[in-house]
Amino acid sequence: MSAAEDPSAGEVTVEGGTALVGRLRVPGDKSISHRALLLSALAEGTSTIAGLSAGDDVRRTLVAVEAIGAGVDARDGVTTVHGGRGRLSPPEGPVDLGNSGTGMRLLLGLVAGLPMTATLTGDESLSRRPMDRVEVPLARMGAHLAGRGDRCLPPVTVTGGSLRGIDYTPPMASAQVKSAVLLAGLDADGETVVVEPVATRTHTEEMLTRMGADLEVTATPTGRRVRLRRSRLRPEAWTVPGDPSQAAFWVVAAAVTPASRVTVADVHLGAERTGFVGVLWRMGADIEVEEGDAGGTITSRYAPLAGTVVEASEIPSLDEVPILAVAAAVATGATRFRGVGELRVKESDRQAGTAALVTALGGRAHVDGDDLVLEGGGLHRAGPVTVDASGDHRMAMAAAVGAVATSGPPVTITGWGAVATSYPGFLDDLAALRGPS
Repeated sequence: MSAAEDPSAGEVTVEGGTALVGRLRVPGDKSISHRALLLSALAEGTSTIAGLSAGDDVRRTLVAVEAIGAGVDARDGVTTVHGGRGRLSPPEGPVDLGNSGTGMRLLLGLVAGLPMTATLTGDESLSRRPMDRVEVPLARMGAHLAGRGDRCLPPVTVTGGSLRGIDYTPPMASAQVKSAVLLAGLDADGETVVVEPVATRTHTEEMLTRMGADLEVTATPTGRRVRLRRSRLRPEAWTVPGDPSQAAFWVVAAAVTPASRVTVADVHLGAERTGFVGVLWRMGADIEVEEGDAGGTITSRYAPLAGTVVEASEIPSLDEVPILAVAAAVATGATRFRGVGELRVKESDRQAGTAALVTALGGRAHVDGDDLVLEGGGLHRAGPVTVDASGDHRMAMAAAVGAVATSGPPVTITGWGAVATSYPGFLDDLAALRGPS
């Protein structure tokens, strides 16, 4: 077996030295899945969602929309949501979002626009993630949010209704903040405007427009300006494409593992979601991207890589930095990720954690202020090692790819249980790409 799992301990052991060959489809896009559920709950009628992510993060959002009154039925791969503002009501108790920061921030925006009070809570990791970044604009709109301390840490109680539109420029690149403000703005007096100095993923704007919202998007020299007026949403039939952030693990795995060739089908190819492909191309990766009706296809083959400089604006969410760091670790020459300090407040401190992960795997990496530096030259571990993923799904999967990429001793990854939040079938897909043992 190339990977052994102990589900009770949340631990896996991954061996390297085997090429990855094959074709697969990754889980439905998490970002689109969250938004499809929340917007369908607001829509006046019945919506359907095919291809919804099977991860625990999205399941938490599904349970949350049920808790505020939407009707949800999932069968035969299609989720049906019976929505409408008239049927939504305060939840009977706290709403548990588990580890989902996206679910919590977007739901805070949705509830802020409704005449109700709700308390949103989460697991230990989510309880350390700051919600002040959405509390500040939502409070300016007239909502009241109460969390722990100056950073508004969960649990957070939000009381909404009677909002007014604002003109807001987020201090950081965040599609979650933008989306929370727009969700609240759907029922606010006047206009709600969000100005993005750096363009982030556009799922919310695109989906709102498709549902009939009174919304305009204007490009600026570096980002965009989104203007929204009070709107009622019509139901839709959604099909969720594959998650590019999950595809990135296999794209990098093939790029750094000798004799590998992996094709990921039906992937969402939005410009703000595929910056990692441009970074890998610049490093010398052999990657082909093809557009398709149900999403694009990305094919990645092994090729020698060279270090580069990566600006935070190339990957606005920073989700792909841990896996790109694995590519940088095996590349020739140094790679510097500039301005990625926001990684400190993800599911774990991904800036320090990524440096520690690469070092544990036998590479060389360090944090330099808000930068992350990978010195390159390969992963050279002398014996079996253990990597603590700190309960962070992306760190766990990046560690697995780092183990696969080299033929050294096996790597044990603790905290693997977090992978269930986004990609519960990761090990099955890894085994399929490796072929018969």
